Amino acid sequence: MCIRDRWYQRRVHGDKHSFNQIYPNMNTIDKPSAWTFIDQQAYDFPDGLEYTPVEYIWIGGTGQDIRAKTRVYPRKITSLQEIDEWNYDGSSTYQATTENSEIRLRPVKVVRDPFRRPHGLLALCETFYGDGSPAPANFRNIANKIMTKAAAHKPWFGFEQEYCIYVTKGTYKYPLGWPEGGFPMYQGPYYCSQGASFAFGRELVELHQRACQYAGIMYAGRNAETLPSQWEYQIGPNEGINSGDELWLSRYILLRAGEVFDLDVSFEPKPVKGWSGTGGHCNFSTEKMRVEGGFAEIESAVQKLSAKHKEHILISGEGNDIRLTGKFETSAYDKFTYGVGHRGASVRIPNHVAEQKKGYLEDRRPAGNCDPYLVTCLLYTSDAADDLLCVDLGGRRIIKKKKTN
Repeated sequence: MCIRDRWYQRRVHGDKHSFNQIYPNMNTIDKPSAWTFIDQQAYDFPDGLEYTPVEYIWIGGTGQDIRAKTRVYPRKITSLQEIDEWNYDGSSTYQATTENSEIRLRPVKVVRDPFRRPHGLLALCETFYGDGSPAPANFRNIANKIMTKAAAHKPWFGFEQEYCIYVTKGTYKYPLGWPEGGFPMYQGPYYCSQGASFAFGRELVELHQRACQYAGIMYAGRNAETLPSQWEYQIGPNEGINSGDELWLSRYILLRAGEVFDLDVSFEPKPVKGWSGTGGHCNFSTEKMRVEGGFAEIESAVQKLSAKHKEHILISGEGNDIRLTGKFETSAYDKFTYGVGHRGASVRIPNHVAEQKKGYLEDRRPAGNCDPYLVTCLLYTSDAADDLLCVDLGGRRIIKKKKTN
């Protein structure tokens, strides 16, 4: 028995039982075949028939709930322009009253549907009231205006999306691989781990990766994280508004993939007290940062981000104050810090960026449940690429216009 196991037993259980006696069969779930699931979704229509099921996807009133419903077109759809606007009952999504509940769905991005191949499509939508004003939680509307103005600066964003996998039994929910009502061995052996005793839920992770790649989403990689049943995947780099679009679509696909295994997925910042939290780190650069001499631009951006720390924390994710404690490779909630290779800082500059004197920075403050539209547009405007731009996020004026003479 290793020293860590002995220390853990003394700390939590004494020396009465071995680890395997305390926690038998830690990774026990019924596993349908993830490896062939995508292929099994393929189907064809009889000769002469053409149908396209389109899944309309939008963000509900909490800003975190992903909603969707299907419309079947009796023809082949080949482009976004062919997909009609639709509507839904906003009184059931925390966005409207019953008396005036109809909210319009306006498709803004379409990708292949990995769950209805080869005919199906996923259509990400913005939401609007009947008078044309954005519905609550439609932060894409303002973010798209900002990113349109930012196009000349070519801002790139890459998200590191962490999440936890849960088993649900009735009203009780606990992380996959954890003993029901108990705790596994403390964190240490789980990060980038292999083997059934440490890596829980790999079938779901693999299915999610393949589904995102089939959809055409810029899925860059993945790894097991420090909390058992916690994983991370990377989306990007993407330019402008496409970064937020693809992260939301990847979250939808992850939730749908979880249904295959009867597993839930959570993006909440602190799933278990006393353990590592769930982050949504965002890597950011402009064209000037990526070329020779770009390190000066990166250092300048860090100083501007420091001046807007409170504003960034405000939109970094609900409950993020519980995660940002200065422990578990996080910075303190109320203090801005940065450093080269420093994973306990608010903003990290990777070692290779400092060596090459160009590249990008990593904002480590956003939580796993952050809204990527808010995070990306505030990163861009705080960098002062457009000092005159006023950002009004959900009625809160985040960056004020500068007075002009």
